[in-house]
Amino acid sequence: MSPDCCQAKASQLALLKQRQARVLWIALAINVVMFVVELLSGIKSNSLSLTGDSLDMLGDAIVYGSTIFVISKSEKLQAVSALLKGVIMLGSSLAVFSRVVYQFVAWQLPVVEVMGRIGLMALFANTLCLLLLSSHKDDNINMSSVWLCSRNDIIANISVLVAAILILIFRSPIPDLVVGSLLTLLFAKTAFTVLNNSWGMLSLKS
Repeated sequence: MSPDCCQAKASQLALLKQRQARVLWIALAINVVMFVVELLSGIKSNSLSLTGDSLDMLGDAIVYGSTIFVISKSEKLQAVSALLKGVIMLGSSLAVFSRVVYQFVAWQLPVVEVMGRIGLMALFANTLCLLLLSSHKDDNINMSSVWLCSRNDIIANISVLVAAILILIFRSPIPDLVVGSLLTLLFAKTAFTVLNNSWGMLSLKS
């Protein structure tokens, strides 16, 4: 293989990593902002769905930050980062479950208008993140896992909107509680997938 060919491949790899970092910084900023917005709105509106989604936004922000840190590191460090992301995602699902228990005890009717407005805002933000990440989802294990996070975010956002509509129709907090429970299962399932993939990668590198 000629030196020119090696140099060209090295330049292409460096350019790819720069593009990945730029996309991740944008996604990180979006998730940090939406974490604050959804957390405050969820508490204000007594919405388990919004509060749970805010925890997921926080987890994603940590995920993006860790991915940026290891983007130029070895594959083993990338696998360690993916393992950490799996742990964060699993922790988020447990946090949502604790809110499910609390909301069942409190039995408060969420403010539908706030749920709908913030839910639409979160859906737009996460759709933007997903579109930005889609072109990089097959680059490596870390980019694949962050793409999974954004995909699940969109599913969660749509669930929040559906819950808001059902609450408006039936005047009951049950849809909000059901969505919170389903989000917990979805986050836990994805977390185990990321943990399994990263553990397999670490085993190969050991």
